Amino acid sequence: MNGDLRSLVLLAATLATGLMAGLYFAFSVAVMPGLAQAGDRTFVEAMQRVNAAILNGWFTLAFGGALVLGVLAAVLHRGGEGRSALPWIIAGTALYAVSLVVTMGFSVPLNNRLADAGAPGHIHDLAAVRARFESAWVHWNIARTLATTGALGCLAWAMRVAGGTGRA
Repeated sequence: MNGDLRSLVLLAATLATGLMAGLYFAFSVAVMPGLAQAGDRTFVEAMQRVNAAILNGWFTLAFGGALVLGVLAAVLHRGGEGRSALPWIIAGTALYAVSLVVTMGFSVPLNNRLADAGAPGHIHDLAAVRARFESAWVHWNIARTLATTGALGCLAWAMRVAGGTGRA
């Protein structure tokens, strides 16, 4: 298999994973701590708007692309000079898959419940809606931040290992 193609796919998988790790990290260290200081109405409205806005093509490309590219990188590195990077690619892709399980199993249902609560101006008990969402969402976001950061580290190491063999 063409070493340049292997290298490019691994690079793309690493970049997409890095974008997702960065997004989750930014929420962990800036967005959620900032919103924690906001009133209930501001918090609920901001998170509802963020959760709606994030459903766009750029997010989808990175979110799904990281897994697809990771799997493709693993397939392309099964033999030859690239084989030494394969365990790291598999580990990185598996960790990224963990972040998808967390996202789809925990974060998205929380987002959906927040959206289903309705417009903040029509919610009777904003504090209760926030309480059911905020701490659980922050907890699961930290989990996926750690998983994607680990995935990024593994894929970056795979690039180093593959580079050490001459060509990926």
